[in-house]
Amino acid sequence: MKVTVFGIGYVGLVQAAVLAEVGHDVMCIDVDETKVENLKKGNIPIYEPGLTPLVTKNYEEGRLNFSTDARLGVEHGTMQFIAVGTPPDEDGSADLKYVLAVARTIAQHMTSHKVVLDKSTVPVGTAEKVRAAMDETLKSRGVEIPFDVVSNPEFLKEGAAVADCKRPERIVVGTDNEEVVDLLRELYEPFNRNHDRMILMDIRSAELTKYAANCMLATKISFMNEIANLAEHLGADIEKVRQGIGSDSRIGYHFIYAGCGYGGSCFPKDVQALIRTAQQIGYEPRLLRAVEDINDDQKQKLPQYIARHFGEDLKGKTFALWGLSFKPNTDDMREASSRVLMEELWKRGATVQAYDPEAMDETQRIYGHRDDLRLMGTKEAALHKADALIICTEWQSFRAPDLEFIQQTLNQPVIFDGRNLFDPERLSRRGFTYYAIGRGASLKQAS
Repeated sequence: MKVTVFGIGYVGLVQAAVLAEVGHDVMCIDVDETKVENLKKGNIPIYEPGLTPLVTKNYEEGRLNFSTDARLGVEHGTMQFIAVGTPPDEDGSADLKYVLAVARTIAQHMTSHKVVLDKSTVPVGTAEKVRAAMDETLKSRGVEIPFDVVSNPEFLKEGAAVADCKRPERIVVGTDNEEVVDLLRELYEPFNRNHDRMILMDIRSAELTKYAANCMLATKISFMNEIANLAEHLGADIEKVRQGIGSDSRIGYHFIYAGCGYGGSCFPKDVQALIRTAQQIGYEPRLLRAVEDINDDQKQKLPQYIARHFGEDLKGKTFALWGLSFKPNTDDMREASSRVLMEELWKRGATVQAYDPEAMDETQRIYGHRDDLRLMGTKEAALHKADALIICTEWQSFRAPDLEFIQQTLNQPVIFDGRNLFDPERLSRRGFTYYAIGRGASLKQAS
């Protein structure tokens, strides 16, 4: 099938590359000329395991192409994906200006039937707005051309997006036209062979499903962080509690790790957007508000531990920081806990020596050159003459460190662990002062 994808961001590029890999003819359209030219040269703007060879291979073999020519994109595909960003507006609601701009662009250039798929994360009712924008544009042209609008939300995890796209757990399709379903089955047939993963529903339910999924996962994280805060005061260990409740099949082990807060492009934005949607219809979403509030508070936990140990004034102190991305296997730092931490440390006069396997360039882009930020080439180099080690991201390479080297290299053997990577008793025996999230016994000993 001929497919066009508007927006070569995280979702659009992964979806386009995987569709091309199974044989579809995919044209990607973006307004950023530099991005388009770089992609043609094999320079991928994001880090995602497995994505670079997938893009390069399919571009070289002619199934994946990139352009800034919107007319060419509209002419190319019957299936028109909208995968542009929906950044938070000033009040936290999703800003649809890019989505609606693409809808008008498609209507401006189309000469035959198109199926427009909303792949961007959008509030309930967006498909109706897309349809209205296209109707208005077609009317201004004085033409009547049939089209369908479908809600087809993505469920990709950063760091595993390619695998998620190749082997989806579900393919949610919201449509009010049964005739479109056959086209969608043809589009997704390569991913649907073992068993039918396609879940058909009305458009509004499909739009809400995306937000509900992300908000549920965010709720699990905030719930565990709430229990972790209780554990600190009660002298319990949240890791043992996690094992105890995770063994219940009704709960499971996924997304019940206590830590220094969630971040990324989805959970914070989607929780905020669903809160605003609820308020617009006169409903007060108390649980979602609590999820957001707990997460905001959780990002202050590491600064609080540091102040407990070193005091509020950190002038002259240097901290080694392992992990800058909001999660492993990505270079994405949107809403990352590391950013809150570093900005708090800088306010108090400290210097940060940071290392991350993938997010160093992104850190440089966000913060530029600062005297109180040193980006180090290795995790070992970050420790040099630092007063303590702080861990913000659970990269695999951080899980089994050389404790003897850390102890010898730091000015004093203090670790602030925002991801609970280590055994408190083991570190205590080795002479470390160890602060972790919700591990009451270690915190009591450290204090």
